[in-house]
Amino acid sequence: MKKRLLFCWSGGKDSALALWEVLKSNRYNVVALLTTVTRDYDRISMHGVRRNLLEKQAALLNIPLEIVWIEKGSSNEDYEKQMREMLLKYKKRRISQVAFGDIFLEDLRKYREDKLAEAGMKAIFPIWKRNTTDLAHEFIRAGFKAVISCVDTKLLDASFAGREFNEKFLSDLPASVDPCGENGEFHSFVQAGPIFKKPIFFALGERVMREERFCFCDLVPA
Repeated sequence: MKKRLLFCWSGGKDSALALWEVLKSNRYNVVALLTTVTRDYDRISMHGVRRNLLEKQAALLNIPLEIVWIEKGSSNEDYEKQMREMLLKYKKRRISQVAFGDIFLEDLRKYREDKLAEAGMKAIFPIWKRNTTDLAHEFIRAGFKAVISCVDTKLLDASFAGREFNEKFLSDLPASVDPCGENGEFHSFVQAGPIFKKPIFFALGERVMREERFCFCDLVPA
């Protein structure tokens, strides 16, 4: 019997790769995608992608979407409270595992594991310790398509926002930037790939700088 699993979904390429691994293993039944959305902007937190595009992803994956709502400027304590309430909701349904797309940040992994342990749950990391250069190229070769939705301009030039995540993008990255953006250099939105029934169409909108640091490229549903 397949184990039931909650998947922490950001809408980006690492999440897509991790979900692909989970689905290919045929060991799990993914009961829901868990995504944090900032209510004030109605967008995926950190990634800045509109909620209706997130909903299209979930529909094309045929997996229910569960949103953790936070407010603009919420403290980490506020976020943890909302997340804990959601986790306990699923724990009551006898779901005890949550999957993440993290790759190599040890402190983040420990944080997730500790918080899940408090709720009596366990974390799994399907692409943990995989080489990020290999992962980036594997993503492209597998037929996934993604666009860069947010860039941390302290780590990468703002001109990378709105670009397609492809071989040209990878070759243009400075040597200091991780190919998967694992250090927070950039975030992405996946629009197509082997896990989706069909592509998601959108147009590139305006670019907005927030906190004098993060450059967001708006993705406008077509």
